[in-house]
Amino acid sequence: MKLLSNHPTEILILLFLIVTFLQSGIDKLLDWKGNVSFIKDHFKNSPLKNSVPFLLAVILIIEIIAGVLMIIGAYQLYTSELKEIALLGVELSAITLIFLLIGQRLAKDYAGAMSLAVYFIITLLGVYLLNS
Repeated sequence: MKLLSNHPTEILILLFLIVTFLQSGIDKLLDWKGNVSFIKDHFKNSPLKNSVPFLLAVILIIEIIAGVLMIIGAYQLYTSELKEIALLGVELSAITLIFLLIGQRLAKDYAGAMSLAVYFIITLLGVYLLNS
């Protein structure tokens, strides 16, 4: 059996997104107060300023669920070539990135919004490959 199975690109994209989203979710869990404080300051002049803790919790939950689904999906893809769970995790990742993009645009952080494009392109490639 090949090191990365018969789906090396999909496995590598999943690993990249797992690291990205699980690290982000774990960071939010371990430093909730620091993250809320930073994000509140970041959104102080936006329409989202009063909803930061709730919206951050939503992002946290989606990131963790997406990460867990991608771990399960990567295992299934490697062992049995099933793609459905991995695809669901990657789709949740894409939705999370769209939510983050909306936030960055509302905060008028255009550089931050632009940096999300790299993650989104990789995520879309994962959706495309896992959907075929």
